[in-house]
Amino acid sequence: MGTPGFAVPALDALVKAGHEIPLVVTQPDRPKGRSKKPVPPPVKELAESLNLPVFQPERVKKPEAIEKIRKCGPDALVVAAFGQILPKAILDIPRLGCFNIHASLLPAYRGAAPINRAIINGDERTGITIMLMDEGMDTGAILMAGEEPILPDDTAGTLTERLSRIGAGLIVKTLEEFGAGRLKPVPQDDTRATCAPILKKETGKIDWTKTARGIERMVRGLDPWPGAYTYRAGKMLRIWKAGVSPSPRPSPIKGEGETSLPSPHSGRGWRTTPGEGEIISADKGGIVVAAGEGAVVIHELQPEGGRRMKASEYLAGHKISPGERLG
Repeated sequence: MGTPGFAVPALDALVKAGHEIPLVVTQPDRPKGRSKKPVPPPVKELAESLNLPVFQPERVKKPEAIEKIRKCGPDALVVAAFGQILPKAILDIPRLGCFNIHASLLPAYRGAAPINRAIINGDERTGITIMLMDEGMDTGAILMAGEEPILPDDTAGTLTERLSRIGAGLIVKTLEEFGAGRLKPVPQDDTRATCAPILKKETGKIDWTKTARGIERMVRGLDPWPGAYTYRAGKMLRIWKAGVSPSPRPSPIKGEGETSLPSPHSGRGWRTTPGEGEIISADKGGIVVAAGEGAVVIHELQPEGGRRMKASEYLAGHKISPGERLG
């Protein structure tokens, strides 16, 4: 049972390991892009290429869906980012149990978006946990786990790809060891549990009062979906790549060796430190924007209705002046 690209390596690895897959359960085809044409999930595409039977229930809790899975008589049920909560009636079907490939080191980041939250929170390491599922939200006993460092330039997309491969190897090893009776489930320590709530489109709205480092992590943690964004002159501006300015924000007092911005109002004298979301400079090196602490350098962006581009390309067709505010 799985749906997105994260689940593809696991299915592929199980087949290559010689396991018989009587059924692949995935989400229904969903509309995508401007055409809104239904697109099959990645797991379905792989399953069909391997001539495996595919089942796409709208609601897996329905009696007919439960019965279809029961008729397969599975020894084990492997779940990887399926996208629906499994009822007890399904959890009780397989002889060995239901095995979930979760993209965190449980009990940290229980929930739908563990990879994104780990990057956003600035964690240095994450990993994969194979757990024996119960009725709770990622609360099952741990069977096996593997760590993976979070690199400074990791996006949710790049980290997902690496973790999916780790998960594929771990699930094959877990089934082998557990089936032979060599693995003992270890209960999670609920007192150490943290949550990774589901992402929504509005999750990506940048709050410029946050620190520059926090905003930079947010940009990476929400790439490729839902993407970080702000507004310029009422139009959405997606931010795809950003960094933290090596220079501090201008000083509120203009003294020798210090810099400040000319006032955008009456032209009288010098202004205090730029406010959050205010553009400090814009050139081929990027668009520098003041944050609650430090400044963010925007390197790649996407204007509303346009394509993703480098900041220098955007500036070639859009005039930006210091003092302008985003948000």
